[in-house]
Amino acid sequence: MGPPRHAYIHVPFCRHRCGYCDFTLVAGRDDLVDRYFAALARELERVSRLPAVAAGDVGLDLDTLYLGGGTPSHLGPAGLRRLFSLLHQRLHPVVGAEVTVEANPLDVTPDFVAAAADCGVTRVSLGGQSLDATTLRALDRDHAPDDVRRAAGLLLADGFGVSLDLMTAAPGQSLADVERDLETAVSLGPQHVSVYCLTWEKGTSFESQRRKGLRQPAEEALEGRMFEAAIERLEAGGYEHYEVSNFAKPGARCRHNEAYWDCRPWEAFGPGAARFDGRTRITNHRATTTWMNKILAGDDFSGDVDAMTPENAARERVVVGLRRRDGIDREAFATASGFALDALAGGAIARWTSQGLAIDDGRLVRLTRAGLLVSDGLWAEILKADRMPSTRPVA
Repeated sequence: MGPPRHAYIHVPFCRHRCGYCDFTLVAGRDDLVDRYFAALARELERVSRLPAVAAGDVGLDLDTLYLGGGTPSHLGPAGLRRLFSLLHQRLHPVVGAEVTVEANPLDVTPDFVAAAADCGVTRVSLGGQSLDATTLRALDRDHAPDDVRRAAGLLLADGFGVSLDLMTAAPGQSLADVERDLETAVSLGPQHVSVYCLTWEKGTSFESQRRKGLRQPAEEALEGRMFEAAIERLEAGGYEHYEVSNFAKPGARCRHNEAYWDCRPWEAFGPGAARFDGRTRITNHRATTTWMNKILAGDDFSGDVDAMTPENAARERVVVGLRRRDGIDREAFATASGFALDALAGGAIARWTSQGLAIDDGRLVRLTRAGLLVSDGLWAEILKADRMPSTRPVA
């Protein structure tokens, strides 16, 4: 197997932590930026020590590079240029590579757009979440609907690919609210839309308020109607529903996420970032300051090490494959994993098919819309609870 062709960079800085967020980040700690750059430079040195990198080569040629967070755009135009100047010493996007940066709409200014273009960014993932002021307040966001419209307009006018994040099942959000968000999103014309249902993660402010009765999750039936509304409106708007949460215009799928879902090796740098060599997933320490301190002291900065058996890796491949609307081709699966699909999941697939949750034509297995609606509840039949894939898909 050759060196990884994909890399993720975690930028942990934010202006503000939203109440639902459990990602690795620090809010209001811009005093740590210089130390972050020093630690990242040190971690990037391990590129030249990767087993698959040829002797004397100090960099990786990449097909995709993704900067997530946190909020990479919070670094501002000068910070973005500084970051890419550092990255390009070790990470080399090839001609035609997909280079994505996540951005808060408030950060997208003409100067930021110019800096992104100069750095070789091709795609911006815009954390809009909603285009309704009431919903944005309910989600504890710090931007307004007009900020999303303005940011999308600036980026699209300059030729960037734009992925817009939307969130459903926000506190107090109605089906009509979601339908208006979808209508407005389509009218803005992004090439890609990701639609995520709000999850109430342990340790977040929202979850604490839920336990105290101060916030209430949406009813499950309403969540399902919102999901179906997203599929119907976005498909009608010319978007392909290619993964549970992701929709793309023709040719605009997120190539970086597809590398994850194909279980290709990838590299990752920064606090909480998880790298994968095809069998073992190593996640850096999640605490930003601990990650920095350990790297700069020359100590081991890894957190979790998940070394999978061949069978466990194959079972994980089943899950990520069935999240995609293309489904799983039996022959391709056996070639990639070394296991027959039916030996691992034949009984579950037969049950899902009989229940209308999956379609199986003998070669290809894929979930139906009904199956996608309940997909998170299906994976336990394939994986043990502690074997669920832990890498957060990005958009």
